[in-house]
Amino acid sequence: MSEGISTLDKIYQGMYIAVLVILAVMLFACLIRAVRGPRIADRIVAVNMMGTMVMVMIAVLSLLLKEGFLVDICLIYALVSFLAVTVISKVYIGVYAEKRQAVKQGAEGDNGEGNKEGDDLHGNS
Repeated sequence: MSEGISTLDKIYQGMYIAVLVILAVMLFACLIRAVRGPRIADRIVAVNMMGTMVMVMIAVLSLLLKEGFLVDICLIYALVSFLAVTVISKVYIGVYAEKRQAVKQGAEGDNGEGNKEGDDLHGNS
């Protein structure tokens, strides 16, 4: 009976390691998306996804090492990741509102002639 348990433990360890490797590859792909963009929304979603994958990796590592305290670390990391993405989103919304207000004031100062900055802000050339 003890051989069956050790064999099952070896299978589980192999699965945990395979999941960790797959998650590491996916984490690297999200890192590339966070760096390359092209839009800020893509970057924010990539950073959020990276935080989620790190949490899953910590949980799998907790199972692999049979250490319960890692689950507590995972929960703390979830809170920090949520706050970080919330702050980044809030900062971006503020920057976007300031740019939009500056474009609006610039358009009023040009007497309606149009504004290249306003066109670039919306992705038009």
